Amino acid sequence: MTTGNILLVEDEEKVRHLLKRIIALEGFNVQDCANIKSARRLMEDTPVDVVLCDVMLPDGNGIDLVTYVRERQLPAEIILLTAYGNISDSVRAIKSGAFDYLTKGNDNTRIIPLLFRAMEKVRLQQRIQHLETRIGTSYASFQEIIGTAPGIKAARQLAAQAAPSDAPVLLLGETGTGKEMFAQAIHNASCRAARDFVAINCSAIGKDILESELFGYKAGAFTGAVKNKKGLMEEAHQGTLFLDEIGEMPLELQAKLLRVLESGEFIKVGDTKPTKTDIRIIAATNREVTKEITEGRFREDLFYRLNMFTVRLPALREREEDIPLFAAYFMQLFAAKSGKAVSGMTSDFVAQLKQHDWRGNIRELKNVMERAVIVAQGPELTPETLPLEVRWHKGGRQSTGTFDLANVEREHIQWVIRYAAGNKTKAARLLNIGLSTLYRKMDEYSLAR
Repeated sequence: MTTGNILLVEDEEKVRHLLKRIIALEGFNVQDCANIKSARRLMEDTPVDVVLCDVMLPDGNGIDLVTYVRERQLPAEIILLTAYGNISDSVRAIKSGAFDYLTKGNDNTRIIPLLFRAMEKVRLQQRIQHLETRIGTSYASFQEIIGTAPGIKAARQLAAQAAPSDAPVLLLGETGTGKEMFAQAIHNASCRAARDFVAINCSAIGKDILESELFGYKAGAFTGAVKNKKGLMEEAHQGTLFLDEIGEMPLELQAKLLRVLESGEFIKVGDTKPTKTDIRIIAATNREVTKEITEGRFREDLFYRLNMFTVRLPALREREEDIPLFAAYFMQLFAAKSGKAVSGMTSDFVAQLKQHDWRGNIRELKNVMERAVIVAQGPELTPETLPLEVRWHKGGRQSTGTFDLANVEREHIQWVIRYAAGNKTKAARLLNIGLSTLYRKMDEYSLAR
């Protein structure tokens, strides 16, 4: 069973290969590199939970990597290794935010236990973030779901009819159409509303970790399983479990989920006896389920168990009459948030919104409206406040004064950083990019950090 992602940074090739083999035998997914530059590049593109890093490297000090990770708030813990341990270096490492500091040779037996401890801390932080997300969306209701288009009205009506029952619900629709908000509204209108709404994205984590997150495990089930762990099936007992992107769930886990739906019980990883649970399942996917069944990637029997209530959420481009409603809502929201006196939209601005395809649906429109409010110079939003890709549409393109994409992106990044009062973490969130990506773009455009 894979227990997490480890990055090993060590310039001595023999030592690196030996450590990699030892760590991999404990069930970790291990990637390795020989210098800080390669480590930074890898961490920008690949999920990393724990970094095991030598202090003395060809292009810098391992403590510098700790500083780099902490400044960019990357979700990784770092354990430093050195051949020459001294108190001042260890103190500096811990103060910089390292998880621990080991001396090669003297502390070899501590490496594996430390990796598991660091991984446990990472998982705990992920749980906290997950709970904060749940709290932030816990008051969704059908009244808050905007729209008058026939498709969304039909979806809202069917979901409201399904809500009081305990029947499974399958939400279908493209990414960004509001599936999680619908799931939350169904839960809040059900008899389980006083209990937990637990959500997990099945596409965000690997099969082995997804299995242990959903079903839990018994102590001793695999290396590092030092105590029993409750899965989300137990945490959601008497509440609702929302399985987002269920189309990404491996077939083996689909079989276990089917058993839960049929019998209300499951078997934890490493256990032999079933555990009972009383949950309501709401699932969502942006895939075409019938095609997935035909191609053998989704179980037909599971589909029929989930298919009691299937709610299709229309794409934003299918509900053009709702675009001004969403735009006005987001304009008011972000104007109040930023303290800007923006209170209207020109007809040309609204026309541009209606002509865009909105492949990212409501989520994309939300980001565009926040950007428009940020760059607005007056009380009304005009086409000039829209990003270039929204002004470029099937009927032609708007004149922007510049057609150089790099200049537009540079200007936009500057605006967002200014709006965030220099807070790079907030700016990255508003731009919907990673913090490391923001720093890379700032360097690319010679913007002061």
